[in-house]
Amino acid sequence: MAAETDRTGFDETTNYLSEALGRLVPQWLARRAIRVSVSTDRREYAPGEPVEMEIEFRNRLPVPVTIHTPRQRLWGWSVDGKLEASDERRYMSDQEASMTFRGRERKRVRRLWNGKVRRTGTPDTWEPLSPGAHEIRAFIALETPRPEARTEIVVG
Repeated sequence: MAAETDRTGFDETTNYLSEALGRLVPQWLARRAIRVSVSTDRREYAPGEPVEMEIEFRNRLPVPVTIHTPRQRLWGWSVDGKLEASDERRYMSDQEASMTFRGRERKRVRRLWNGKVRRTGTPDTWEPLSPGAHEIRAFIALETPRPEARTEIVVG
């Protein structure tokens, strides 16, 4: 089976056995098994300078797990609480989705964020972050408590 790029940004092949076994692990345990980490290429940036992020989701268990999310979004990132660095309202289907991990699997995704926050209006604008400390958060899209990680960058 050839590798596919799915809508979550991960390159992977479908493993039906892992999906079936992953459903046997209770959700409370599956949620605790996944660790999230987020890092940036540097700690300090100039206003409006692009930021390269690496987000990793890791199954700590030796068995497959499947995480069920209440909506189509499986995971996400935010800057100072703004989803994908935007104050735009997001409309997500209420259809449940799921993400399966093989035993001890790590899923990594890299994002290059332009270093600006989108402000909706007429017209929409993109503003560089103000000088100071800012929080970048990565998470699995569950209700709290949810697997998540944070890092801080400084805009000078």
